Amino acid sequence: MDNSRRTFVKQSALLAAAAYSGTFSASAKSYNRIIGANDRVRVGIAAFSDRFKDTLFPCFLNHHKELNFDIVGLSDLWSYRRDLGLAHIKEKIGHDIQGCRNNDELYSMKDLDAVIISTADFQHALHTVEAVKAGCDAYVEKPFAETMADAKLALKAVKESNKIVQIGSQRRSGENYKNAANFIQEGKFGAITAVDLVWNVNQPGRWRRPALVAKLKQEDIDWKRFILNRPADTWDPRKYLEYRLFWPYSSGMPGQWMSHQIDTVHWFTNLKHPRSVVANGGIYTWKDGRKNWDSMVAVFDYGQPNSSDGFQVTFTSRMQNSVGDVGEVYYANGGELNLITNKVSPKGGLGEREAAAMGMKANLLAPFDLSKAEVKVATGSNTGGDSLTSAHMRNWMECVRSRKTPNAPVEAGYSHSIANIMTNAAVHTGNKATFDEKLQEVMAGGKIFKY
Repeated sequence: MDNSRRTFVKQSALLAAAAYSGTFSASAKSYNRIIGANDRVRVGIAAFSDRFKDTLFPCFLNHHKELNFDIVGLSDLWSYRRDLGLAHIKEKIGHDIQGCRNNDELYSMKDLDAVIISTADFQHALHTVEAVKAGCDAYVEKPFAETMADAKLALKAVKESNKIVQIGSQRRSGENYKNAANFIQEGKFGAITAVDLVWNVNQPGRWRRPALVAKLKQEDIDWKRFILNRPADTWDPRKYLEYRLFWPYSSGMPGQWMSHQIDTVHWFTNLKHPRSVVANGGIYTWKDGRKNWDSMVAVFDYGQPNSSDGFQVTFTSRMQNSVGDVGEVYYANGGELNLITNKVSPKGGLGEREAAAMGMKANLLAPFDLSKAEVKVATGSNTGGDSLTSAHMRNWMECVRSRKTPNAPVEAGYSHSIANIMTNAAVHTGNKATFDEKLQEVMAGGKIFKY
Protein backbone atom coordinates (compact mmCIF):
# COMPACT_ATOMS: atom_id res chain seq x y z
CA MET A 1 0.00 0.00 0.00
CA ASP A 2 1.14 3.56 -0.59
CA ASN A 3 1.75 5.74 2.47
CA SER A 4 -1.55 7.62 2.39
CA ARG A 5 -3.55 4.39 2.10
CA ARG A 6 -1.55 2.75 4.91
CA THR A 7 -2.15 5.77 7.13
CA PHE A 8 -5.86 5.71 6.34
CA VAL A 9 -6.18 2.03 7.31
CA LYS A 10 -4.22 2.59 10.51
CA GLN A 11 -6.36 5.58 11.54
CA SER A 12 -9.56 3.72 10.73
CA ALA A 13 -8.49 0.84 12.96
CA LEU A 14 -7.67 3.23 15.80
CA LEU A 15 -11.06 4.90 15.47
CA ALA A 16 -12.89 1.60 15.53
CA ALA A 17 -11.01 0.53 18.65
CA ALA A 18 -11.75 3.81 20.42
CA ALA A 19 -15.44 4.09 19.54
CA TYR A 20 -17.64 4.70 22.57
CA SER A 21 -21.03 3.11 23.24
CA GLY A 22 -23.37 5.14 21.06
CA THR A 23 -23.43 6.24 17.46
CA PHE A 24 -19.95 7.73 16.99
CA SER A 25 -18.26 6.69 13.77
CA ALA A 26 -16.22 9.61 12.49
CA SER A 27 -14.42 9.10 9.22
CA ALA A 28 -10.65 9.50 9.53
CA LYS A 29 -8.79 11.50 6.93
CA SER A 30 -6.15 9.80 4.86
CA TYR A 31 -3.69 12.49 5.93
CA ASN A 32 -3.43 15.71 7.89
CA ARG A 33 -2.98 18.64 5.56
CA ILE A 34 -0.15 20.93 6.61
CA ILE A 35 -1.49 24.49 6.45
CA GLY A 36 0.91 26.88 4.78
CA ALA A 37 1.12 30.57 5.58
CA ASN A 38 -0.85 31.45 2.44
CA ASP A 39 -3.25 28.50 2.44
CA ARG A 40 -6.92 29.07 3.08
CA VAL A 41 -8.15 27.30 6.23
CA ARG A 42 -11.27 25.29 5.36
CA VAL A 43 -13.81 25.22 8.21
CA GLY A 44 -16.84 23.03 8.84
CA ILE A 45 -19.75 23.89 11.11
CA ALA A 46 -21.24 21.31 13.48
CA ALA A 47 -24.85 22.49 13.96
CA PHE A 48 -26.61 25.63 12.80
CA SER A 49 -27.51 26.67 16.34
CA ASP A 50 -28.70 30.03 17.59
CA ARG A 51 -25.33 30.44 19.27
CA PHE A 52 -23.54 29.93 15.97
CA LYS A 53 -25.89 32.09 13.91
CA ASP A 54 -26.13 35.04 16.29
CA THR A 55 -22.66 35.16 17.84
CA LEU A 56 -20.00 32.74 16.61
CA PHE A 57 -20.61 33.31 12.91
CA PRO A 58 -20.59 37.13 13.11
CA CYS A 59 -17.37 36.91 15.15
CA PHE A 60 -15.86 34.59 12.54
CA LEU A 61 -16.84 37.07 9.82
CA ASN A 62 -15.00 39.82 11.70
CA HIS A 63 -11.68 38.13 10.96
CA HIS A 64 -12.01 35.48 8.27
CA LYS A 65 -10.84 37.56 5.29
CA GLU A 66 -7.80 38.97 7.05
CA LEU A 67 -6.74 35.55 8.36
CA ASN A 68 -7.81 33.67 5.18
CA PHE A 69 -10.42 31.34 6.71
CA ASP A 70 -13.43 30.02 4.81
CA ILE A 71 -16.50 27.95 5.64
CA VAL A 72 -16.99 24.98 3.31
CA GLY A 73 -19.49 22.68 5.04
CA LEU A 74 -22.37 22.55 7.51
CA SER A 75 -23.67 19.54 9.43
CA ASP A 76 -27.09 19.54 11.07
CA LEU A 77 -29.33 16.55 11.82
CA TRP A 78 -32.50 18.49 10.98
CA SER A 79 -32.93 19.34 7.30
CA TYR A 80 -35.01 22.43 8.11
CA ARG A 81 -32.26 24.12 10.09
CA ARG A 82 -29.60 22.74 7.76
CA ASP A 83 -31.27 24.45 4.81
CA LEU A 84 -31.64 27.68 6.77
CA GLY A 85 -27.97 27.52 7.66
CA LEU A 86 -26.81 26.84 4.11
CA ALA A 87 -28.74 29.85 2.81
CA HIS A 88 -27.61 32.13 5.64
CA ILE A 89 -23.93 31.24 5.37
CA LYS A 90 -23.98 31.51 1.56
CA GLU A 91 -25.45 35.01 1.82
CA LYS A 92 -22.69 36.15 4.19
CA ILE A 93 -19.73 34.19 2.76
CA GLY A 94 -20.64 34.69 -0.90
CA HIS A 95 -20.52 31.11 -2.16
CA ASP A 96 -22.21 27.73 -1.77
CA ILE A 97 -21.12 25.34 0.96
CA GLN A 98 -21.76 21.62 1.31
CA GLY A 99 -24.70 20.47 3.43
CA CYS A 100 -24.16 17.36 5.54
CA ARG A 101 -26.79 15.23 7.25
CA ASN A 102 -24.45 14.37 10.12
CA ASN A 103 -20.88 14.77 11.28
CA ASP A 104 -19.73 11.61 9.50
CA GLU A 105 -20.55 13.31 6.21
CA LEU A 106 -18.88 16.53 7.35
CA TYR A 107 -15.61 14.80 8.18
CA SER A 108 -15.60 12.88 4.93
CA MET A 109 -15.12 16.17 3.06
CA LYS A 110 -11.74 16.57 1.38
CA ASP A 111 -9.18 18.83 3.06
CA LEU A 112 -11.34 19.94 5.99
CA ASP A 113 -8.96 21.69 8.38
CA ALA A 114 -11.06 22.88 11.31
CA VAL A 115 -14.56 22.82 12.78
CA ILE A 116 -16.71 25.08 14.95
CA ILE A 117 -18.81 22.99 17.36
CA SER A 118 -21.95 24.53 18.85
CA THR A 119 -24.11 21.45 19.28
CA ALA A 120 -26.13 20.51 22.39
CA ASP A 121 -24.35 20.86 25.74
CA PHE A 122 -23.97 17.14 26.40
CA GLN A 123 -22.53 16.57 22.92
CA HIS A 124 -19.58 18.97 23.06
CA ALA A 125 -17.01 16.55 24.48
CA LEU A 126 -17.91 13.68 22.18
CA HIS A 127 -18.03 15.94 19.15
CA THR A 128 -14.58 17.18 20.11
CA VAL A 129 -13.39 13.58 20.00
CA GLU A 130 -14.86 13.24 16.52
CA ALA A 131 -13.16 16.42 15.34
CA VAL A 132 -9.63 15.70 16.51
CA LYS A 133 -9.78 12.06 15.39
CA ALA A 134 -10.77 13.36 11.95
CA GLY A 135 -7.64 15.54 11.97
CA CYS A 136 -9.39 18.86 12.59
CA ASP A 137 -8.65 21.75 14.91
CA ALA A 138 -11.76 22.84 16.80
CA TYR A 139 -13.50 25.76 18.45
CA VAL A 140 -15.78 24.07 21.01
CA GLU A 141 -18.58 25.78 22.88
CA LYS A 142 -18.88 25.36 26.63
CA PRO A 143 -19.70 23.49 28.77
CA PHE A 144 -16.93 21.17 27.64
CA ALA A 145 -18.50 18.14 29.35
CA GLU A 146 -21.41 17.29 31.63
CA THR A 147 -20.02 13.91 32.84
CA MET A 148 -16.51 12.87 33.87
CA ALA A 149 -16.57 9.94 31.44
CA ASP A 150 -17.03 12.36 28.54
CA ALA A 151 -14.52 14.86 29.95
CA LYS A 152 -11.78 12.24 30.36
CA LEU A 153 -12.40 10.75 26.93
CA ALA A 154 -12.19 14.15 25.22
CA LEU A 155 -9.14 15.34 27.18
CA LYS A 156 -7.25 12.19 26.22
CA ALA A 157 -8.24 12.45 22.55
CA VAL A 158 -7.19 16.10 22.29
CA LYS A 159 -3.87 15.59 24.07
CA GLU A 160 -3.00 12.65 21.83
CA SER A 161 -3.95 14.54 18.67
CA ASN A 162 -1.89 17.72 19.17
CA LYS A 163 -4.73 19.61 17.50
CA ILE A 164 -5.59 23.23 18.35
CA VAL A 165 -8.73 23.21 20.51
CA GLN A 166 -10.19 26.43 21.87
CA ILE A 167 -12.90 26.08 24.54
CA GLY A 168 -15.59 28.76 24.28
CA SER A 169 -14.64 30.41 27.60
CA GLN A 170 -14.31 33.82 25.98
CA ARG A 171 -13.52 35.69 29.19
CA ARG A 172 -9.96 34.41 28.70
CA SER A 173 -9.62 36.69 25.66
CA GLY A 174 -10.93 39.83 27.36
CA GLU A 175 -8.39 42.53 28.25
CA ASN A 176 -10.22 43.33 31.48
CA TYR A 177 -10.06 39.68 32.55
CA LYS A 178 -6.40 39.40 31.52
CA ASN A 179 -5.66 42.49 33.59
CA ALA A 180 -7.52 40.97 36.54
CA ALA A 181 -5.59 37.71 36.21
CA ASN A 182 -2.28 39.58 36.20
CA PHE A 183 -3.29 41.78 39.14
CA ILE A 184 -4.13 38.73 41.29
CA GLN A 185 -1.27 36.50 40.12
CA GLU A 186 1.32 39.23 40.73
CA GLY A 187 0.21 39.44 44.36
CA LYS A 188 -1.17 43.00 44.12
CA PHE A 189 -4.62 41.94 45.33
CA GLY A 190 -3.53 39.88 48.31
CA ALA A 191 -5.11 36.60 49.33
CA ILE A 192 -8.60 36.01 47.95
CA THR A 193 -11.09 35.74 50.81
CA ALA A 194 -14.29 35.14 48.82
CA VAL A 195 -15.79 35.32 45.33
CA ASP A 196 -19.38 36.11 44.35
CA LEU A 197 -20.55 34.92 40.93
CA VAL A 198 -23.99 36.09 39.82
CA TRP A 199 -26.09 35.51 36.70
CA ASN A 200 -29.64 36.85 36.90
CA VAL A 201 -32.17 37.26 34.09
CA ASN A 202 -35.91 37.76 33.84
CA GLN A 203 -36.72 35.76 30.74
CA PRO A 204 -39.58 33.24 30.71
CA GLY A 205 -38.62 32.37 27.15
CA ARG A 206 -34.93 31.73 27.87
CA TRP A 207 -33.99 28.41 26.21
CA ARG A 208 -37.58 27.89 24.98
CA ARG A 209 -38.22 27.26 21.25
CA PRO A 210 -42.00 26.67 21.01
CA ALA A 211 -42.33 27.63 17.33
CA LEU A 212 -39.54 25.26 16.31
CA VAL A 213 -40.84 22.50 18.59
CA ALA A 214 -44.14 22.62 16.71
CA LYS A 215 -42.31 22.12 13.40
CA LEU A 216 -40.12 19.18 14.36
CA LYS A 217 -41.31 15.61 13.70
CA GLN A 218 -39.55 12.43 14.79
CA GLU A 219 -38.95 11.33 11.22
CA ASP A 220 -37.10 14.60 10.57
CA ILE A 221 -33.99 13.66 12.59
CA ASP A 222 -31.91 10.71 13.79
CA TRP A 223 -32.94 10.63 17.47
CA LYS A 224 -30.50 7.85 18.39
CA ARG A 225 -27.60 9.75 16.87
CA PHE A 226 -28.71 12.87 18.75
CA ILE A 227 -28.70 11.29 22.24
CA LEU A 228 -25.26 9.68 21.64
CA ASN A 229 -24.22 7.91 24.85
CA ARG A 230 -27.03 9.21 27.05
CA PRO A 231 -29.50 6.61 28.43
CA ALA A 232 -32.16 5.41 25.98
CA ASP A 233 -35.05 7.86 25.98
CA THR A 234 -38.35 8.28 24.16
CA TRP A 235 -38.56 10.84 21.37
CA ASP A 236 -39.28 14.36 22.61
CA PRO A 237 -38.91 17.41 20.35
CA ARG A 238 -38.49 19.63 23.42
CA LYS A 239 -35.43 17.68 24.51
CA TYR A 240 -33.97 18.14 21.04
CA LEU A 241 -34.66 21.87 20.73
CA GLU A 242 -34.94 22.98 24.37
CA TYR A 243 -32.27 20.64 25.73
CA ARG A 244 -30.94 23.24 28.19
CA LEU A 245 -34.08 22.68 30.26
CA PHE A 246 -33.63 18.91 30.55
CA TRP A 247 -31.09 16.81 32.43
CA PRO A 248 -29.03 14.81 31.36
CA TYR A 249 -28.90 16.73 28.07
CA SER A 250 -27.84 19.87 29.92
CA SER A 251 -27.36 21.02 33.49
CA GLY A 252 -28.94 24.37 32.62
CA MET A 253 -27.58 27.20 34.75
CA PRO A 254 -24.32 25.50 35.82
CA GLY A 255 -23.33 24.39 32.32
CA GLN A 256 -24.53 27.44 30.46
CA TRP A 257 -23.55 30.24 32.82
CA MET A 258 -21.54 29.07 35.80
CA SER A 259 -18.97 27.34 33.59
CA HIS A 260 -17.96 30.77 32.24
CA GLN A 261 -17.56 32.32 35.65
CA ILE A 262 -16.00 29.45 37.58
CA ASP A 263 -13.35 29.33 34.85
CA THR A 264 -12.13 32.74 35.98
CA VAL A 265 -11.56 31.32 39.48
CA HIS A 266 -9.40 28.53 38.07
CA TRP A 267 -7.54 30.92 35.77
CA PHE A 268 -6.84 33.62 38.35
CA THR A 269 -5.77 31.20 41.12
CA ASN A 270 -4.22 28.30 39.16
CA LEU A 271 -6.49 25.93 41.12
CA LYS A 272 -7.90 23.12 39.00
CA HIS A 273 -11.18 22.45 40.77
CA PRO A 274 -13.13 22.99 44.02
CA ARG A 275 -12.53 20.91 47.12
CA SER A 276 -16.29 20.56 47.63
CA VAL A 277 -19.66 21.85 46.38
CA VAL A 278 -23.15 22.05 47.87
CA ALA A 279 -26.22 23.40 46.06
CA ASN A 280 -29.83 24.32 46.66
CA GLY A 281 -32.61 25.57 44.40
CA GLY A 282 -35.71 24.53 42.51
CA ILE A 283 -38.26 25.28 39.82
CA TYR A 284 -40.10 28.08 41.57
CA THR A 285 -41.67 30.14 38.78
CA TRP A 286 -41.45 28.75 35.23
CA LYS A 287 -43.44 25.53 35.63
CA ASP A 288 -43.46 24.59 31.95
CA GLY A 289 -42.32 20.99 32.16
CA ARG A 290 -38.63 21.77 32.52
CA LYS A 291 -36.44 19.59 34.72
CA ASN A 292 -33.54 22.01 35.37
CA TRP A 293 -33.91 24.61 38.11
CA ASP A 294 -34.96 28.21 37.46
CA SER A 295 -33.24 29.45 40.66
CA MET A 296 -30.17 28.15 42.44
CA VAL A 297 -27.27 28.83 44.74
CA ALA A 298 -24.11 26.73 44.71
CA VAL A 299 -21.36 27.13 47.30
CA PHE A 300 -17.80 26.04 46.57
CA ASP A 301 -14.84 25.51 48.86
CA TYR A 302 -11.53 26.28 47.10
CA GLY A 303 -7.96 25.86 48.25
CA GLN A 304 -5.04 23.47 48.24
CA PRO A 305 -5.94 19.87 49.18
CA ASN A 306 -5.57 19.06 52.89
CA SER A 307 -5.01 22.73 53.75
CA SER A 308 -7.01 24.84 56.21
CA ASP A 309 -6.42 27.89 54.00
CA GLY A 310 -8.79 28.71 51.18
CA PHE A 311 -11.84 30.73 50.26
CA GLN A 312 -15.50 30.35 49.46
CA VAL A 313 -17.15 30.93 46.07
CA THR A 314 -20.88 31.38 45.62
CA PHE A 315 -22.77 31.09 42.34
CA THR A 316 -26.23 32.63 42.47
CA SER A 317 -28.61 32.54 39.54
CA ARG A 318 -32.30 33.19 38.99
CA MET A 319 -34.54 33.52 35.96
CA GLN A 320 -37.38 35.62 37.44
CA ASN A 321 -35.67 38.93 38.23
CA SER A 322 -32.57 40.49 36.69
CA VAL A 323 -31.49 42.69 39.61
CA GLY A 324 -27.80 42.03 40.17
CA ASP A 325 -27.31 41.29 36.48
CA VAL A 326 -24.23 39.24 35.51
CA GLY A 327 -20.72 39.47 36.87
CA GLU A 328 -17.91 38.34 39.13
CA VAL A 329 -16.64 40.09 42.25
CA TYR A 330 -13.47 39.01 44.06
CA TYR A 331 -12.84 40.03 47.68
CA ALA A 332 -9.62 40.45 49.67
CA ASN A 333 -8.95 41.93 53.08
CA GLY A 334 -7.96 45.17 51.36
CA GLY A 335 -10.98 45.63 49.07
CA GLU A 336 -12.60 44.20 45.98
CA LEU A 337 -11.85 43.39 42.34
CA ASN A 338 -15.13 43.95 40.54
CA LEU A 339 -15.59 42.59 37.02
CA ILE A 340 -18.98 44.24 36.70
CA THR A 341 -17.49 47.73 37.03
CA ASN A 342 -13.99 46.64 35.90
CA LYS A 343 -12.50 48.41 38.92
CA VAL A 344 -10.23 47.42 41.78
CA SER A 345 -11.18 49.50 44.82
CA PRO A 346 -10.67 49.64 48.61
CA LYS A 347 -14.40 49.02 49.09
CA GLY A 348 -14.90 46.77 52.12
CA GLY A 349 -11.19 46.81 52.98
CA LEU A 350 -9.76 47.00 56.49
CA GLY A 351 -10.04 50.64 57.53
CA GLU A 352 -8.09 52.69 60.07
CA ARG A 353 -10.65 52.47 62.89
CA GLU A 354 -11.24 48.73 62.59
CA ALA A 355 -7.51 48.01 62.30
CA ALA A 356 -6.52 50.24 65.23
CA ALA A 357 -8.99 48.50 67.53
CA MET A 358 -6.92 45.33 67.15
CA GLY A 359 -3.50 47.01 67.06
CA MET A 360 -3.21 46.48 63.33
CA LYS A 361 -2.52 48.70 60.34
CA ALA A 362 -5.16 49.63 57.80
CA ASN A 363 -5.21 47.57 54.61
CA LEU A 364 -6.81 49.39 51.71
CA LEU A 365 -6.19 48.69 48.02
CA ALA A 366 -5.33 51.56 45.70
CA PRO A 367 -7.90 52.09 42.94
CA PHE A 368 -7.04 50.40 39.65
CA ASP A 369 -8.82 50.35 36.28
CA LEU A 370 -9.26 46.95 34.62
CA SER A 371 -11.09 48.32 31.59
CA LYS A 372 -10.80 46.22 28.47
CA ALA A 373 -9.02 47.47 25.38
CA GLU A 374 -10.68 47.76 22.00
CA VAL A 375 -10.91 44.40 20.23
CA LYS A 376 -9.00 44.26 16.96
CA VAL A 377 -11.31 43.82 13.97
CA ALA A 378 -10.33 44.10 10.32
CA THR A 379 -11.29 47.50 8.92
CA GLY A 380 -14.74 47.52 7.35
CA SER A 381 -15.53 43.93 8.31
CA ASN A 382 -17.20 44.25 11.71
CA THR A 383 -20.44 42.33 11.33
CA GLY A 384 -21.38 41.99 14.98
CA GLY A 385 -21.10 39.47 17.80
CA ASP A 386 -19.91 40.42 21.26
CA SER A 387 -16.39 41.77 21.65
CA LEU A 388 -15.16 39.04 24.02
CA THR A 389 -16.22 36.26 21.65
CA SER A 390 -14.80 38.14 18.66
CA ALA A 391 -11.41 38.36 20.40
CA HIS A 392 -11.68 34.70 21.39
CA MET A 393 -12.54 33.56 17.88
CA ARG A 394 -9.63 35.58 16.51
CA ASN A 395 -7.25 34.01 19.02
CA TRP A 396 -8.33 30.53 17.89
CA MET A 397 -7.90 31.41 14.22
CA GLU A 398 -4.44 32.85 14.86
CA CYS A 399 -3.44 29.74 16.83
CA VAL A 400 -4.65 27.45 14.05
CA ARG A 401 -2.05 29.18 11.88
CA SER A 402 0.75 29.58 14.45
CA ARG A 403 0.13 26.26 16.29
CA LYS A 404 0.48 28.13 19.56
CA THR A 405 -1.64 27.23 22.59
CA PRO A 406 -4.95 29.16 22.53
CA ASN A 407 -6.21 31.27 25.42
CA ALA A 408 -8.69 28.61 26.58
CA PRO A 409 -7.00 25.24 25.96
CA VAL A 410 -8.61 21.87 26.58
CA GLU A 411 -7.28 21.78 30.15
CA ALA A 412 -9.40 24.85 30.96
CA GLY A 413 -12.48 23.04 29.67
CA TYR A 414 -11.60 19.96 31.69
CA SER A 415 -11.28 22.03 34.88
CA HIS A 416 -14.55 23.92 34.46
CA SER A 417 -16.20 20.57 33.69
CA ILE A 418 -15.07 19.16 37.06
CA ALA A 419 -16.65 22.12 38.87
CA ASN A 420 -19.76 21.82 36.70
CA ILE A 421 -20.12 18.07 37.32
CA MET A 422 -19.54 18.50 41.05
CA THR A 423 -22.42 20.99 40.98
CA ASN A 424 -24.55 18.51 39.02
CA ALA A 425 -23.82 15.89 41.66
CA ALA A 426 -24.80 18.23 44.49
CA VAL A 427 -27.99 19.22 42.65
CA HIS A 428 -29.12 15.70 41.79
CA THR A 429 -28.13 13.85 44.97
CA GLY A 430 -28.58 16.51 47.63
CA ASN A 431 -25.15 15.59 49.02
CA LYS A 432 -21.91 17.51 49.29
CA ALA A 433 -19.85 16.71 46.18
CA THR A 434 -16.09 16.18 46.29
CA PHE A 435 -13.44 15.16 43.77
CA ASP A 436 -11.27 12.06 43.90
CA GLU A 437 -7.96 13.21 42.46
CA LYS A 438 -6.63 9.69 41.93
CA LEU A 439 -9.70 8.37 40.16
CA GLN A 440 -10.50 11.70 38.49
CA GLU A 441 -14.11 11.15 39.51
CA VAL A 442 -16.77 13.26 41.22
CA MET A 443 -18.04 11.71 44.45
CA ALA A 444 -21.37 12.31 46.22
CA GLY A 445 -22.81 10.29 49.08
CA GLY A 446 -19.79 8.00 48.99
CA LYS A 447 -20.44 7.00 45.37
CA ILE A 448 -19.10 7.99 41.96
CA PHE A 449 -21.59 10.36 40.35
CA LYS A 450 -22.59 9.50 36.77
CA TYR A 451 -26.09 10.98 36.14
